[in-house]
Amino acid sequence: MTVSVLVPSSLVREAEDKREATRKLGYVARAATVFRADRLVVFDDEDGERRWGGGFVSTVLAYAATPPYLRKEAWGQRGELEYAGILPPLRATSQTGSESNGSGSLRQGIVTEVGPDRRVRVNCGLQHPISLVTPPEMGELTEGERVTVRVSSRRPVRARLVDDPLPGLSVERMDLQAALGREDAGFRIATSRHGEPLTVGRLASLAGRVEADGATIAFGAPERGLPAILGFPEADVPAGGDEDATEPIGGFDLWLNSIPNQGSEVVRTEEAVFATLGLLTLTE
Repeated sequence: MTVSVLVPSSLVREAEDKREATRKLGYVARAATVFRADRLVVFDDEDGERRWGGGFVSTVLAYAATPPYLRKEAWGQRGELEYAGILPPLRATSQTGSESNGSGSLRQGIVTEVGPDRRVRVNCGLQHPISLVTPPEMGELTEGERVTVRVSSRRPVRARLVDDPLPGLSVERMDLQAALGREDAGFRIATSRHGEPLTVGRLASLAGRVEADGATIAFGAPERGLPAILGFPEADVPAGGDEDATEPIGGFDLWLNSIPNQGSEVVRTEEAVFATLGLLTLTE
């Protein structure tokens, strides 16, 4: 079960300066982390971009999702990260076990040195980089490469490289339709104030389907919702459930208004992400 959050490259189009744009992106990364999303995908909306585009958005989000102990080594100095210091810490939950049977936590690491006999030194947030053997199922590693480390004990240190996806929130830049077409896309939801209003009666079935099948949940940009991004009139947005449609509009299974009684004329994207994920990830 995978939950993907899709945001447009025009996400920070109304930000007054780079500092405000960075702050806004930090809240989006926080929301995705709080509600255990697996992926944050930035899709192109070049027509809606202003001062900062997809490169800025994806870079700041990827930096925010990088464990603090790897940030300096992985990113160095970049103009997009001028105000990275104001990003709120994600503090993604993880637990490190003390057993030697392979239990413990998965951590991101970065290869700092490649030695002989498939040995590498890896910075994975422990006191010092540790020497590990590259398992046969993994190819040759290179300096600067991100890897997954399973840490079963800190004192004494017991860890090994594993051929698993990097743990934590991943950030990608991808075409919208490609993201919707993934095999693990699950239930595809477009958020829009013109969609089906979310009700208490509807919530149980929606949250249950997200829990069972996973979901891909897309959001629009300030003053530029998903209908405008996709290029069709707001009047064409289905205001009722359409999971059984043979040709879902825009590639989505459902257009959902997750804040049906909003008291503000505009709900900011970061606010919509918190509100929507908070409801759709409820469990019984």
